[in-house]
Amino acid sequence: MNSYHYYPKFLILILLILIPQCSSASLLNQESQAIESLLNRLDAKKPSLSVQESAAKGVLQRLLPSHLSSFEFKIITKDVCGGSNCFRISNYKSSSRDSPEIMIQGTTAIEITSGLHWYLKYWCGGHVSWDKTGGTQLVSVPKPGSLPSVKNEGVVIQRPVPWNYYQNVVTSSYSYVWWDWERWEKEIDWMALQGVNLPLAFTGQESIWQKVFSEFNITKKDLNDFFGGPAFLAWARMGNLHGWGGPLTQNWLNKQLILQKQILTRMVELGMTPVLPSFSGNVPAALKAIFPSANITRLGDWNTVDGDPRWCCTYLLDPSDPLFIEIGEAFIKQQVKEYGDVTNIYSCDTFNENSPPSSDPTYISSLGSAVYKAMSKVDKEAVWLMQGWLFYSDSSFWKPPQMKALLHSVPFGKMIVLDLFADVKPIWKSSSQFYGTPYIWCMLHNFGGNIEMYGILDAVASGPIDARISKNSTMIGVGMCMEGIEQNPIVYELMSEMAFRSDALQLEDWLITYSRRRYGKAVKQIETAWKILHHTIYNCTDGIADHNKDYIVKFPDWDPSLSSSFEMSEVNQMQKLVEIPRNRRFLFHEKSSPLPQPHLWYNTQDVLHALKLFLDAGNELAGSLTYRYDLVDLTRQSLSKLANQVYLNAIAAFRDGDAKALSLHSRKFLQLIKDIDILLAADDNFLLGTWLESAKKLAVNADEIKQYEWNARTQVTMWYDNTKNVQSQLHDYANKFWSGILEGYYLPRASMFFTRLLKSLKENKDFKLEEWRKEWITFSNKWQAGLELYPVKVQGDALVIAKDLYQKYFT
Repeated sequence: MNSYHYYPKFLILILLILIPQCSSASLLNQESQAIESLLNRLDAKKPSLSVQESAAKGVLQRLLPSHLSSFEFKIITKDVCGGSNCFRISNYKSSSRDSPEIMIQGTTAIEITSGLHWYLKYWCGGHVSWDKTGGTQLVSVPKPGSLPSVKNEGVVIQRPVPWNYYQNVVTSSYSYVWWDWERWEKEIDWMALQGVNLPLAFTGQESIWQKVFSEFNITKKDLNDFFGGPAFLAWARMGNLHGWGGPLTQNWLNKQLILQKQILTRMVELGMTPVLPSFSGNVPAALKAIFPSANITRLGDWNTVDGDPRWCCTYLLDPSDPLFIEIGEAFIKQQVKEYGDVTNIYSCDTFNENSPPSSDPTYISSLGSAVYKAMSKVDKEAVWLMQGWLFYSDSSFWKPPQMKALLHSVPFGKMIVLDLFADVKPIWKSSSQFYGTPYIWCMLHNFGGNIEMYGILDAVASGPIDARISKNSTMIGVGMCMEGIEQNPIVYELMSEMAFRSDALQLEDWLITYSRRRYGKAVKQIETAWKILHHTIYNCTDGIADHNKDYIVKFPDWDPSLSSSFEMSEVNQMQKLVEIPRNRRFLFHEKSSPLPQPHLWYNTQDVLHALKLFLDAGNELAGSLTYRYDLVDLTRQSLSKLANQVYLNAIAAFRDGDAKALSLHSRKFLQLIKDIDILLAADDNFLLGTWLESAKKLAVNADEIKQYEWNARTQVTMWYDNTKNVQSQLHDYANKFWSGILEGYYLPRASMFFTRLLKSLKENKDFKLEEWRKEWITFSNKWQAGLELYPVKVQGDALVIAKDLYQKYFT
């Protein structure tokens, strides 16, 4: 058992990590006091000790009701922990037979639940993950009265940095959009067990905006063109689009506000500090007519096909305009009225994938100052939390002068930056620690809510520690900022632990204990398999952001007819590179090509060996839901990579003029889609029907059912607008390996393509790309508007199916 004794006085910690290159004693005091004062103010907002202890008990009751009397929870002061947040696990000292067995103390309810999770993991061999990634494994937890004792006086685990942040501004659309309170309660429990104390709380803000904009004579009809549909709200909030998928019904607005109040109440009870939204300048078009003298400009196109004004090019109120502060103030005031005084931290991303109209540092500084002023007019202690994604995604604009201007536009301690993509592209290294601005080291990891086994475990295990101990570090937290959740549970368990790790861990040893916890027992084949997965799938070091472009779910839109720009040798070369030789990696993007190329960073043969080991362990682990989830996911991944090879074989056959081979390979590709669908149908975590039914469940009438289902279907397929012969630039961005969508959507699309490809070969004619596009876009539009039902219950035995598919394709 590891014990982390990290006890600096918190003031000293702040001085060390938050004040780079500073020699003035007065400035040292001023800057350290700003952060310390923020933490003290947030502590003062926390509920009473009894409320927090009761909330922590509630998490235990929902997680392990049989052991409710086995644990005693108690809030302690930071003084006990050297001035920081911590938890302490010890034996409960009592001679009474009916007394609790284990005492868990913490500075907040979150520290207590984190301690509970730590105890269940490292003393009882338990495991907690999302339901859709296998759920909990608590069979290994001994019965009440038999819980393992803690040695000596117990163990104290202290946070090396104050905050553990959670969510991306788009997670609300990719993952949470159709959730009710029952699902949200589970998620907040998961956050509490993982130690999350700084969660984003974006639900229900459209209802707040409706009330605020009504004060500025904006009508409900005006907002129909402003708000996006339920599955696209994140991008409407950021000003990327408007109206798409809408309008929002009053039922939706009312229900989401009620839900947000439930979410905030539970977060606060647990001692979390919720991060609320603020005004970014995104306004309805009608505001321009109501305030003709206001400085309102129209932003450029964001990923539309042809700049359709029905949802393209949103309106931005310039932060320098007095109206900006007036609206921003009204929004914060309305939130306080609805929710109470629950936070001082507000999220704002004014230029997410939208550049400012001028690169002049003075102008950018004035923008930042105005954004902050809109928050601080109501909340004098407001802190602006900003995603640092723009510094990566638009690095050509955000050079050092522009970055400094924005980061230094507010008083020190009043801005926190999320180094959003630090697991792959850390900005803190190239920006002198964000030029002295406090930041949170974040793992982005997932794009679009794709289902793809992927990760960089070594970077996750070392990156936060390297950042924290670096010279002049301004790091004040760690965070998980995935676009979509409920995938790759190993990555999220490790990242969550980094909120409590002050020293490097031995990852190989951690993986062994992880596999034992996850499945409830030690199985040699599984431990060997995870060692392989660590060095293959979970060791992506090529610096490429992993957005799943496997050919099944991201079908290529290109003309495969022979041309001078893409010769046969290139297809042959790509064929060779799908299966990578040992100890060699190929970066698909090294060769320019009209054919979209999937990301492959590991030796597929090694992963097939890991899959065989998983299958060999089936007799021992057949009853484990966590095992079955991982087996299905690994089998799916292996078959998908094989399908990429088969697709390239088909293209090669077409280029060779070999109709027989083309027919053979195209049939195999289509059969792989069918077989993967059958595999996924045997695990209820991979069902399209669940997604669609959760959307319809929120509706109260037929019109809402139709709208919500269209939103749900569209987000995971076409995503955004199209014309008759030009598909969305974002089509398949949120692609999913789910049973139902494979056979119902991906299979017909691929079949149309190969039918046309074979026809053009037999007729000795070029492939008719425009005709193919028209056919599948028409099909897509029809499918998006469809109402056919998809299963919500499993069919078949996943272990048997996985074994059969391995035998069929890999032996």
